[in-house]
Amino acid sequence: MINLDRLVNVLGGYGAHLVGDGHLRRRELRSVAMHDPTDDAPPPGDAFLAVGIDASATALRLAEQARAVVVIVRSATGPAAGIRAELRERGIAMVVVEPAVSWSQISGIVYGLVLEGRETESGRGPSDLFALADTVAAEVGSPVVIEDRAWRVIAYSAGQADTDRARRDTVIARRAPAGIRDRLESDGTAARLAAADAPLYVPALPEFGMGGRTAVPIRVGRELLGSLWAVGDTPLDAERARALSEGARTVGLHMLRARVSSDLERQVESESVIDLLEGSEDPERAADRIGLPADGLRVIALHARAAPPDAAVLHLFEQVTTGFGWSRPGRSTLLGTTVYTVLPCAGEVAPALEWVRATVRGLPAHPGVAAGVGGAAGAGDLPAGRQEADECLILAGDRAAPVVYDDAWDEVLLRRLRLSAEAGRLPGRNPVAVLARHDADQGTEYTGTLRAWLYAHGDPAVAAELLGVHPNTVRYRLRRLRGVADLRLHEPRARVALTVALAALPEDP
Repeated sequence: MINLDRLVNVLGGYGAHLVGDGHLRRRELRSVAMHDPTDDAPPPGDAFLAVGIDASATALRLAEQARAVVVIVRSATGPAAGIRAELRERGIAMVVVEPAVSWSQISGIVYGLVLEGRETESGRGPSDLFALADTVAAEVGSPVVIEDRAWRVIAYSAGQADTDRARRDTVIARRAPAGIRDRLESDGTAARLAAADAPLYVPALPEFGMGGRTAVPIRVGRELLGSLWAVGDTPLDAERARALSEGARTVGLHMLRARVSSDLERQVESESVIDLLEGSEDPERAADRIGLPADGLRVIALHARAAPPDAAVLHLFEQVTTGFGWSRPGRSTLLGTTVYTVLPCAGEVAPALEWVRATVRGLPAHPGVAAGVGGAAGAGDLPAGRQEADECLILAGDRAAPVVYDDAWDEVLLRRLRLSAEAGRLPGRNPVAVLARHDADQGTEYTGTLRAWLYAHGDPAVAAELLGVHPNTVRYRLRRLRGVADLRLHEPRARVALTVALAALPEDP
């Protein structure tokens, strides 16, 4: 079954927004009802479609009669303040969809999502792969596991406790052990399974604690989605092999339906996040549409260090968007080779860092992930937060830990100064430029000496310690460099300007 949050996320791509108590987003939706003017009373349903109802008050009254969690209406303006208060009082949410979206489109989305999540007893619906695994196991006569193309477990049947050690480890870790994966790859078993059109018997690997298996690829059309594995020390007979093959076809359809539903939500979420990062006309409404608060947000930029990065960044994007919106704290998008996530964390740094660590831990294999975390921002400040995250991502380089704007704002500022200088936006004719040319022509160290003196607040002893020379050397150089350029070190504004000009030099530490 699905939560209201997921329905709002998907409808948000069609201009819908939620009105009412935000806590209702966690409420489950199991049924749909539609207004029919010929009915004496509306039928019960968790999601009530107020078809043909223009007045919000009437829609709310009918939804209450239907014992609905949410009422969906079409309106260009949304409900008045009085109706908003009644929604909170009665514990009903209202989703307002723009009039440009037809009721046929709305009903198709709502019925598809809610009923897709409701179908459990029959073994239909992406959330019921475990029940389907139980059905296949009963027909085959042995416990089964459903894995995706990356050997990750997505569902399994009951009775795994009585199988071999490798199977138990696989279920606990949600992925086949690395040693077994490597062996099956190296001996060609994985390739044979991918190309097979019938169940394939895989002999035991005692050194890994693995008994015999019969596996069959899971395909939809020509696309390989994963594999279905049954425990057994001998090959399956014809009848059980046919049951395993038929089970794989059914599992394939369910996996495809789950992916289509997930991809739709990812698309809606991604477009909304891009809208926020690039500057939405109504950022608070855009944030609310995908379940984000208006304040206490941070932008996190992630980049896979693999070369080329394309496949690695897709794995990364899949990792951060695994599960539907209601089960994830952040909302993400992929732009070029960078994954951006807007994370609600009350403006604190710790949740952002823990989110990055959890994301990296969840990757099946990775050569490293660079991460930059922008400063605390409201929904309207997210474009600036994205810029900060981008700049921190560049500073991250080969660092293992994420770079956080709160700690690295000075590095970010200096980098901006250097970029401005390189673009000619800072005056190039200044005393520091004169000293730099003198150093290049004469082999002197005047810019470094001036920088150390300024950083030491004019104390020759501290400057000498920074440079690793005697204080008299600092005094001598200061007398000499004053003859090369007009520094005006006695003027506070000149000292500030000299510090900025020095910081803009590429060699500034």
